[in-house]
Amino acid sequence: MKNCDVIVIGGGPGGYVAAIRCGQLGLITALVDEWLGADGKPALGGTCLNVGCIPSKALLDSSHHYHNLEHLLPAHGISIKGASMDIATMQSRKNKVVQTMNRGVAALLKKNKVEAYTGHGRLQAGNRVAIAIHGGGEEVVAAKNVIIASGSVPTDIPAATVDGRSIVDSAGALAFDEVPKRLGIIGAGVIGLELGSVWNRLGSEVVILEALTDFLAAADQQIAREALKVLTRQGLDIRLGARVTGAKATNKGVSVKYEGKEGAKALEVDRLVVAVGRRANTTDLVDAGLDLAMDNAGRVQVDDRCRTSIDGVYAIGDVVKGPMLAHKASEEGMAVAELIAGHAAHIDHRIVPWVIYTHPEIAWVGDTEQQLKDRGVAYRSGSFPYRALGRAHGSGETDGVVKILADAKNDEILGVHIFGAQASELITEAVTAMVFRASSEDLARTIHAHPSLSEAMHEAALAVDGRAIHI
Repeated sequence: MKNCDVIVIGGGPGGYVAAIRCGQLGLITALVDEWLGADGKPALGGTCLNVGCIPSKALLDSSHHYHNLEHLLPAHGISIKGASMDIATMQSRKNKVVQTMNRGVAALLKKNKVEAYTGHGRLQAGNRVAIAIHGGGEEVVAAKNVIIASGSVPTDIPAATVDGRSIVDSAGALAFDEVPKRLGIIGAGVIGLELGSVWNRLGSEVVILEALTDFLAAADQQIAREALKVLTRQGLDIRLGARVTGAKATNKGVSVKYEGKEGAKALEVDRLVVAVGRRANTTDLVDAGLDLAMDNAGRVQVDDRCRTSIDGVYAIGDVVKGPMLAHKASEEGMAVAELIAGHAAHIDHRIVPWVIYTHPEIAWVGDTEQQLKDRGVAYRSGSFPYRALGRAHGSGETDGVVKILADAKNDEILGVHIFGAQASELITEAVTAMVFRASSEDLARTIHAHPSLSEAMHEAALAVDGRAIHI
């Protein structure tokens, strides 16, 4: 049995970041991860790198370039006849991106003297982790501290059983070898909208069925309404209040039944994607009888320092409470490493940015207008449209809006919501401002480059006080 200071279960963006930081802090660290690539070799990086954040963005970029050939470049005087998309080449590029990142994570672990095991890790009494090694055999590693970062898995629904062929989960939808003529997606959340955007741009007729009657209920509803309008115009058929009651593979594709606003409905598609969310991955995580507290949602229960009910055992990322976001997991991993090493660490979960990589992108941080109303917080609001930006007109990216919510009493920024090009980059300015408890006046007095899309942040901050210049 080997001994170390820290062992991490899971090699995703929470786990590998925690392990690297532990190594940097001089702690003897090990990591166990069970992901294998198509070649049977270790594929570090978890869901995010292998079948989530990274491959989806690769496909989104490829499909966006293709879409621009027809819809954007002609306005620039660029004409290309007979353009086509080679799906095999697109998928090969995506796979190469993933493999490059896999190797990068492995190199970083090695550089920081983290010993990596490939297999399934299971927590045992005494802070030991039994590792079922891929290919056979078992090793046990004892540690002073254990970090659980086992991530999440797709949520199943009884009405649509994934078969990996006609009915697939998000991973399957990233690996299509041809463009479905008609694609059905269950769920209009982050995953459903991004996957729908990819295949819609490549020519698929996409129908998204969402059980909720509100579009993007977690987002600010002004932003959500604007996004729904534009995404619908792009060709996504988003049906709200549509609860799927059954799905069956046929020799022609998939027959879907659902309850809509007007009663029972039927839908015929070539492929169906189940994208209704994710749940904590706790399968075979701990030995039977080990008292690791879980909450009602099946997540590992932790305190504000990511400590579990077992001394010396921490949990981070998708397997615990909070948004299932890679950057949230990474920050928790960093914080736990610092705490184990005896340093101070803190994460403000109120200031975690969200991004949906449609085009235009959707991003937000902090409170929505509805949340402030529900809590009875007095606030002021300022918005600014992309169509009033010179840079947006120059690039042909005029859809979108920036919205800033500030406390009515002290002007502290409480939330920022963006729908528009490069929202994923612009939101970081808002996060930085909120970390330092900035006011809308602080942003209004910050000089922004002209012409730039970031000027929408400046003008929205001015609009909080009713003094935007360009509207």
